[in-house]
Amino acid sequence: MRVVFATAELSPVATVGGLAAAAAGLSAELRRLGVNVDLVMPDYGGISLIDETVTTLDVPAWVGAALVRSGRHPEVGPLHLISVPGMARSHPYLDADGRGWVDNDERFFRFSRAIAAFVEADPPDILHLNDWHTGAALAALESPPPTVVSIHNLAYQGVAGPEWLDVIGPNAEHYEWWGDTNPLSGALALADRIVAVSPHYVTEITTPEGGFGLDAALRARGDALVGILNGIDTDVWNPADNPLLVQNFDAKTLTQRPANRTALLERLGLPDDDVPLATIVTRLTHQKGVDLITPLIPLLADIPMRLGILGSGDAALAAELHRLVAAHPEHLAFVEGYDEALSQQMFAGGDLFLMPSRFEPCGLTQMQAMRYGAIPVVTAVGGLVDTVPDVDAAERSDRPTAGRGFVARSGEPTDLLAAMFRAGRRVTDRRRRAALQKRIMTVDWSWREPAKRYRDLYVELQR
Repeated sequence: MRVVFATAELSPVATVGGLAAAAAGLSAELRRLGVNVDLVMPDYGGISLIDETVTTLDVPAWVGAALVRSGRHPEVGPLHLISVPGMARSHPYLDADGRGWVDNDERFFRFSRAIAAFVEADPPDILHLNDWHTGAALAALESPPPTVVSIHNLAYQGVAGPEWLDVIGPNAEHYEWWGDTNPLSGALALADRIVAVSPHYVTEITTPEGGFGLDAALRARGDALVGILNGIDTDVWNPADNPLLVQNFDAKTLTQRPANRTALLERLGLPDDDVPLATIVTRLTHQKGVDLITPLIPLLADIPMRLGILGSGDAALAAELHRLVAAHPEHLAFVEGYDEALSQQMFAGGDLFLMPSRFEPCGLTQMQAMRYGAIPVVTAVGGLVDTVPDVDAAERSDRPTAGRGFVARSGEPTDLLAAMFRAGRRVTDRRRRAALQKRIMTVDWSWREPAKRYRDLYVELQR
């Protein structure tokens, strides 16, 4: 079975968000299952391939010259890089000021049309598209192969002006969206199957509150819409052999984990005592909800809890966090930016890991944190619902060992505070904390089962 798998991001070649990790993890596991995966992504420039060949793609004049460089990438294996005018940039989507490139619509409509040409030149058994960046490929394909579209984040749809409806292809009518052109809405209408990246996210995106204007269109697809939870690369996210940690450990050697906590507290400039340490590793965006935590910072001494935050993004939120550090230096530390080594240390050294997301299609960091023994405190949204059953609720049910963390019913400060209180009490009981850590560290968070479900979906579509 040959699958053309098209994505705008692929770790570690071009990484912005969770799409990159998901595309890399899923495609690699599919290959291990024997699926012939043709990975296709934009050529952003500066990407070297081994045994490279270059092919011209047959595209309309409005696309401009379209080339595909094919070869082997040293880390991801066989890879096809599509070059169209304007695609090569220092960042896939954003300029130096953090704003979207003004011609992102042109860049990704051209890329999508080139994907269609790639498919037409050598039709695969399955076409797998990811997010809006690739969605307009179906506008140009009059006889497409069976197609899967994965929704990694419905909030981003790439809506552009109506002029694109005149050029993107014979199926353009499906892309008309309130007088504009929506590359995702058309793909959702034309795909044979739509996959949301967690089962609970399926429920959310079919409601007006979580559907970002596409809820009715998604409800109309009925059983064509399914949820498959993402995985993580458990070879990469492995505390037993991670060279960035002060001390390696696993679920059987948890007594070695505290060395990472001590080193992290020293790095953050926080006191090293028995007060529970929570960490956050995130982007400072509205979605991630760090601003929902800031009103609770003055209450950390009362919980009690210390908090270390690593992140970058919204400048006003970063400034507020710096102000709060100055006011509460014994309980809050904030490192602005991104530091790979520090992020790994925060997973390995924190007692708790906070994710106060307003919405979270799947979430990867809660799985990464659990793999490292950090107990998650999350909001009840998206994939967080699927991966973090509440400990206290589970213990009151007929499945007392099913709990994995602490869930706030909403993002309201009172609910978050209640979840943090409950989590703080649990981790101060060393025996119960260790039992919970062993439980969450031994869950199979790998891509093995998700990839099997995708493979089964591909097989079903060929019948």
